[in-house]
Amino acid sequence: MSDKQKLDEQTIAMRAAREFEDGMVVNLGGGIPTLACNFVPEGREVLFHAENGALGYGGIASTETADWDLFNASFQPVTPLPGMSFFAHDESFALIRGGHVDISVLGALEVSEKGDLANWVAGDLTTFEGDITDWIGLDRYPPAVGGAMDLAIGAKRVIVCMLHTTRNGQPKIVKECKYELTASRCVSLIITDLAVIEITPQGLVLKEITPGWEPEDVQAVTEPRLILASDIKEISL
Repeated sequence: MSDKQKLDEQTIAMRAAREFEDGMVVNLGGGIPTLACNFVPEGREVLFHAENGALGYGGIASTETADWDLFNASFQPVTPLPGMSFFAHDESFALIRGGHVDISVLGALEVSEKGDLANWVAGDLTTFEGDITDWIGLDRYPPAVGGAMDLAIGAKRVIVCMLHTTRNGQPKIVKECKYELTASRCVSLIITDLAVIEITPQGLVLKEITPGWEPEDVQAVTEPRLILASDIKEISL
């Protein structure tokens, strides 16, 4: 099973971008989610929102064209687009809390079978079991909560993009989260390097699977029981 190819981070983000519809306001969290701004289909307008006070930015900018006063949640420079607007931090969070964000795409340390989200920790990383630095490549400082609590509750839909397991092979989709919760019962869709999983009242539904993998392979690295969708298919872009 370890020899089978998994999706890379770019492809996970590309699959997430398939969920964006024309005219949507979308917030991209740190890590893998920030890459999704590079994969909006041609002819479709998506208004990307940054909680530091911007709406309507484009893809990640090259080093040569970067404006370091304009960056995303991963501190990467992004490109301005016509009609882009800027506003104060409080107005940005009023937009989130007012329910005007259609989709929030977030990274995660863990997601529970009920859709609970854990994507931050408090304290020294060395006090925690396992390797939680996979999420955004941190080796020293723990992920802070930032605006994730507001986004998890304020957005109309929450999608998590993450690797399916830690570097140590431990499941990140679990029965109950062991880290501090960002919000409870907020996640509707999980996109990983192995699968696309929908969270429903009946449980976790395996909708799509990485080519070359079988449902039992995904189940082996997922703590809760997975329900196989009647129309389960390979992940396509």
